[in-house]
Amino acid sequence: MTTDALPAGERTRELLAMHARPRPASAVSAVSTLAWRALLKIKHVPFQLFDVTVTPIMFTLLFTYIFGGALAGSPRQYIQYLLPGVLVQTVIFITVYTGVGLNTDIHKGLYDRFRSLPMWQPSPLFGALAGDLFRYSVASALILIVGVILGFRPEGGAVGVLAAVALVLLFCFALSWLWIIVGMLVRTPESVMTTSFVFLMPLTFASDIFVDLSTMPGWLQAVVGRNPVTYLASASRGLMHGRAAWSDIAWVLVASAVIVLVASPIAMRLYRKER
Repeated sequence: MTTDALPAGERTRELLAMHARPRPASAVSAVSTLAWRALLKIKHVPFQLFDVTVTPIMFTLLFTYIFGGALAGSPRQYIQYLLPGVLVQTVIFITVYTGVGLNTDIHKGLYDRFRSLPMWQPSPLFGALAGDLFRYSVASALILIVGVILGFRPEGGAVGVLAAVALVLLFCFALSWLWIIVGMLVRTPESVMTTSFVFLMPLTFASDIFVDLSTMPGWLQAVVGRNPVTYLASASRGLMHGRAAWSDIAWVLVASAVIVLVASPIAMRLYRKER
């Protein structure tokens, strides 16, 4: 008789008496499962869904029609410059939810349960990051679709657009490690959001997302020109329009590597020490 045919009580005793233990989940399996969990959380936090779907569309429409006539003569002309920058800004703002979700799970005691499970211990962090990459991709796709409807025509074609999106996702993956650190250091998810706005507002608006550097005073050009977001927006714009400046791309890659190399060990150390 197999254990499946036994009554529930006897089946439990039979399973507990077995010497062979089930194999623990592999690192890939654990990360995939927790990435799927990160995506399912969007159903229970409607504001995250709002930021992934509505916010990209709203930003694209508002900035195109409010600034387009004044800055470029028409919305159709302006969106050729604006859309790669709005893509950068929107996805960067979404990265904060990595820290918000982490902070929420910690204070609910969920990460204590994760650490008690026989799985690769960094899985919760990498699972959250993998799920967030999918959300970034959804937001990017929505912005591009709205942009094409409004008249955006990337001269670099599909290859240039995909390369620009990949560069944005890479930088935002790196930036998410900083929010993991913040999520472990502050007390509440609201504190993570407050910290993010203090950091992200000047980082994104003090860049060339909306206007060209040449229109700014000399002293401001010196400051804005060294902003990593400026390099990212310029590189994305260049890739989409087929005239990428490889120096901008190199700066983005270097900045992303530095952030990951510095922030990820700190985040992992804090994660192991948490509670």
